[in-house]
Amino acid sequence: MLDYQVKRSTTENLATLPWIQVASEAPYFITEEGESWTPIGQNDAVTWPEFAGLFRRKDYTGVEKHLAYLVENGVTCLRFMLEYAQTENRYIEKPAGKFQPNMIKLWDDLFALCEQYGLRILLTPYDTFWMWIRWKHHPYNRVNGGPCAKRSRWLLCPDTLQAIKNRLTFATERWGHSGALFAWDLWNEIHPAHAENNPEVFHQFVGEISSHLREVEMRLYGRTHLQTVSLFGPVLYEHPVVADVIFRHPELDFATTHFYDAKTINHPKDTVNPAICTGTLVREALEHLQPPKPFFDSEHGPIHSFKDLRKTLPDEFDDEYFRHIQWAHLASGAAGGGMRWPNRHPHVLTPGMRLAQASLANFVQILDWSQFQRINLNQELKISSPAFAGFCCADDKQAIVWLLRQDKRDKKKLVDKLAPAITPTIIIPGLQAGPYQVYFWKTLAGELLTQKTLQSSCNNQLQIAVPPIVTDIAIAIRKIT
Repeated sequence: MLDYQVKRSTTENLATLPWIQVASEAPYFITEEGESWTPIGQNDAVTWPEFAGLFRRKDYTGVEKHLAYLVENGVTCLRFMLEYAQTENRYIEKPAGKFQPNMIKLWDDLFALCEQYGLRILLTPYDTFWMWIRWKHHPYNRVNGGPCAKRSRWLLCPDTLQAIKNRLTFATERWGHSGALFAWDLWNEIHPAHAENNPEVFHQFVGEISSHLREVEMRLYGRTHLQTVSLFGPVLYEHPVVADVIFRHPELDFATTHFYDAKTINHPKDTVNPAICTGTLVREALEHLQPPKPFFDSEHGPIHSFKDLRKTLPDEFDDEYFRHIQWAHLASGAAGGGMRWPNRHPHVLTPGMRLAQASLANFVQILDWSQFQRINLNQELKISSPAFAGFCCADDKQAIVWLLRQDKRDKKKLVDKLAPAITPTIIIPGLQAGPYQVYFWKTLAGELLTQKTLQSSCNNQLQIAVPPIVTDIAIAIRKIT
């Protein structure tokens, strides 16, 4: 039985942010007012250093200053879990069904601050990672008075399903009026182990909680927030059937997976191969999305290096690794730059990563995302020099290209900044004949290098002579109308 008062958050009077929706003409996001919106941000948690001060308002001002800093660096979106189960005092319910006043107040404050600073939250109701590891302590465990006898039955137990619906009901009644709520990640890293190794039940489970939440939101607000369900990416190879749920479930508005490739992203040996792998993973995801939906990686990072080897990557290396992944992600056709799980000590992003986010945030202003019906062209892009790895997505009027130098490394396994510059030529297929404005972007400096007007040929190809490159360059292309 639930033990809480159905009371709206005090943020209701501050709710001014327009809600986010999927563009009707493109697999990207817009506000309900029709403005393009790109998710740029990372994973955060209520116990991590930059937000821990919000609990019991121990450092409310510090958290507020941090949010202002994020906005200054182009961050638009934070992925949070409603509780973080690594410790015993950040459960949203304890016991099950009793919502904790300190956590309710924390979320009231966080939504109010996000409204104030124009930030949005991708919210997932359960921290399934620590919930699994520390199941003996969790309030949902039947030995603690909860609804579920085994963690392997989370997706199968009728009582647990009702508890999940109750939590979603509480959360949307309390905070769902807010445009600061970008979307629901209904279940973090859904996994066969949560259902006695039977992924066949995923479709029904997702349908149950999705339709329940939509019914509540329609009753309360006459509209619904966007929904997704995230997946630990390697599960796709072990259980291909889950692709039908993650990418093609009719109740889900967009797709998210977590990029944790074992050989590159999890334990990077250089800063180039993780980016190349990211481009490959984005292309694979987009191939699953028929018809197209927005897609982005909502978790990635050097998890094996950090968690198992207990190594924090050097700032210089990690900054470049981060920057390369985000540009490979965007240029391959995903929305935004992907969402890093910090995997650092302290568990925060570096100032260099914030500058990289600011650079991306300024670059995305060039394109009209509401009309960009992109397809991935990583393999179709022609580059005159094998010194570069190429990443590209385009429709018939716009394109993004990112070229990354892959032939020269220094002793730190970074791209060699002292290598001689190369001036490549690229050819982008599929663009309508006519004039195009081409913008060349310095990704590290976060500024425009130059721009020029070019003409696409009658065979629907645009050839571009790229300025000299030492390390990398991003290119935005728009048809002149």
